Amino acid sequence: MSSNAIYISLLRPPVLHILRAAGFHATKPAVLDTLVDLTARYLILLASNAATHAQENHNDLVLTVTDVRMALQDVGALWPQKSAMEENLLDEEDMRGVDNFVKWMMGADNREIRRVAGLIENEDSIPGIEVPAGKDDFLTALKKKHNKTGESSRFQGTVMGTVAEEKPIRIEGGPVESLQDWGASLRATSLKGNTPPSRQPSLAPTSSTGSPLTPI
Repeated sequence: MSSNAIYISLLRPPVLHILRAAGFHATKPAVLDTLVDLTARYLILLASNAATHAQENHNDLVLTVTDVRMALQDVGALWPQKSAMEENLLDEEDMRGVDNFVKWMMGADNREIRRVAGLIENEDSIPGIEVPAGKDDFLTALKKKHNKTGESSRFQGTVMGTVAEEKPIRIEGGPVESLQDWGASLRATSLKGNTPPSRQPSLAPTSSTGSPLTPI
């Protein structure tokens, strides 16, 4: 399975949870695939805009709340809200979009999505839909199901686990012992090949006026 297929498969259950929270009981596979694709494109746009703002604001890819807020404003998630240029012209900060976004996050709609996903207690259930309550999201439950030993190292270095620690790879039987040394030697050889040849001093004597003399 390719990495894109894995990401799409992991994104499909949250989209189903949102549909169930909105009151839909069934959907066609083509409709579900379209909604998953739209969600993936939206998240990619949001992440790329946040990375762009991080580079422009503090010249690194460590995201801050300001970077995420600006990215949300770019994709239209914070509405109604004036742009940064309008705020500078009016000399006032418009917080209506942020306030509405916080209200939605803390409101009943998002709470219903979390309840359907099994992240909070099942208090007011939707008629005809039984959702088991729990504290683990679907991905955590899936990992526990396929990992009977309870070792977190099983998924380390994969999209479902933590980032694996980089370990040096030793090269046996060569002039270099690691990939870092091999890369450094390649760069040194490349720089040596691109160095312009030094000018050799001319052996021909010159006259006092500076013009070269014809050698005898």
